[in-house]
Amino acid sequence: MVLPQWAFGAAVALMIVGLLGVLLPVVPGLGWMWIVVLVYAIAEHFRTIDPLSFGVLTILGLGGMTADIWLSQLGARVTGASLASTLFSIAGGLIGGLIGFLVGGIGALPGTLVGSILGVLLNEYRERREWRPAWKATLGLLVGFTLSSAVKLALGLAMLAIFVLQVLRG
Repeated sequence: MVLPQWAFGAAVALMIVGLLGVLLPVVPGLGWMWIVVLVYAIAEHFRTIDPLSFGVLTILGLGGMTADIWLSQLGARVTGASLASTLFSIAGGLIGGLIGFLVGGIGALPGTLVGSILGVLLNEYRERREWRPAWKATLGLLVGFTLSSAVKLALGLAMLAIFVLQVLRG
């Protein structure tokens, strides 16, 4: 089934909204972009977005949707955080995100970030009894979190480019 031109334009516009979500936490992000691709692919029976392209877009989307977790944890580990601290960071992020979500929804991202920071900082201090290495590990977490935004943006742009090229190629 060939979709009308307006469907392609609407899909691109919705994907751009998802791309903005990488930078603005109140806007849906890469998960939204993936859903747009899925709906478009189903609507056109996977003719232009073939299963291989859809698989690549899924991998890019998953990488981007999880980048905050794995890059922030990598940053913490590189700067000396223990494995336990990275686990506390993940737990703190989940708890903080849940609390933030329950307090109006918009606080989910700040809650996740604050929870992750406190998880690393407090556990590193508990293990080492020194603030300097605890702050160093926490800074690594923040650097990783910042880097994850750049990675998500790059992956989102790649998703958009692949989608557009596949549809235009026909």
